[in-house]
Amino acid sequence: MKSKAWYRKQLKRKPVQITRYAIQDVFLLFSLYIGLQFYQFYEHFVTNGKTPFVERPSAVEGFLPISALVALKVWLTSGDFDVIHPAGLVLLSFFVGAGILLRKTFCSWICPVGTANELIAWLGRKILKRNFELPKWLVWLLTPIKYVLLLFFIGMVLQMDIFSAKSFLVDNYNKVSDVKMLLLFLNISGYTLKFIIVIFILSIFFRNFWCRFLCPYGAFIGLGSIFRITKIERNVDTCTNCEMCTKVCPQRLKVHQVEKVTSLNCSACMACVEACPIKGTLNMTVAKKKVNKWFVPVTFFVLFFVVIGVAKMIGHWNTIITYAEWKQLIPEARYIGH
Repeated sequence: MKSKAWYRKQLKRKPVQITRYAIQDVFLLFSLYIGLQFYQFYEHFVTNGKTPFVERPSAVEGFLPISALVALKVWLTSGDFDVIHPAGLVLLSFFVGAGILLRKTFCSWICPVGTANELIAWLGRKILKRNFELPKWLVWLLTPIKYVLLLFFIGMVLQMDIFSAKSFLVDNYNKVSDVKMLLLFLNISGYTLKFIIVIFILSIFFRNFWCRFLCPYGAFIGLGSIFRITKIERNVDTCTNCEMCTKVCPQRLKVHQVEKVTSLNCSACMACVEACPIKGTLNMTVAKKKVNKWFVPVTFFVLFFVVIGVAKMIGHWNTIITYAEWKQLIPEARYIGH
């Protein structure tokens, strides 16, 4: 067990990373709490009120990206804001929009799946003493997969006319999409379980396998990096090529080989900046200006809580679905859409 002195030393040496790990843990626990709260909400209706009523947590809509994507299309094309799963639209819009300025900060700081991936990779290092590297040719083959998946989902939504999109949002299937997601995990199929096991094993050997190659949500957020407003820059004159930056990168980017990290996979975790032993060699820049290593995460969280606060104030956070409607829909949720 590590001593308090060890933790104090680590906090002093890499405060951003220690803070990031703590925030990741908090949001992972929060996600589990949201899941438990939603299950209790669901249980109340399927037991005909025999269990206490628990308020439905609107944050659960953050796990409904397809619904939010359709809602985003409707909002951008007609100006109508989704009233069924408004929190889902708020969160998707913020995370994708924030990606333009702040890169994939969501992925490295609060995404529960990203956190789980990093924990699995850590487990792999404990068991195998290391995480393995994939051959460069295989990385090239695997990288497009998440963009193909993203293109599939975006194409599916784009081909919907505005009437069909609006109809989908108010359809009973979309209304209980969060319940159906819960049922998927409560009654997990053999195929789904096998898929999760395979991803788990791959993530033990290859760090952040899901995030790097398969996650369409992260791919969508990462598209904002195309504008290259925010990036890590390396001073080649002071760099000693120690490769510490590359070794700590969760996305396995070859930071020590480039002058500017412009990869869409960069998640602004700041691990490389803190790992660099030569002060001023690696810097985060915004609009070509050097910024403090805390700038990106602090800006992200300030905007994150402001956006949620404003959404709650103007009535774009909680669903309009009533208790009476939930009482009718939830017991039949597993049959809706079949």
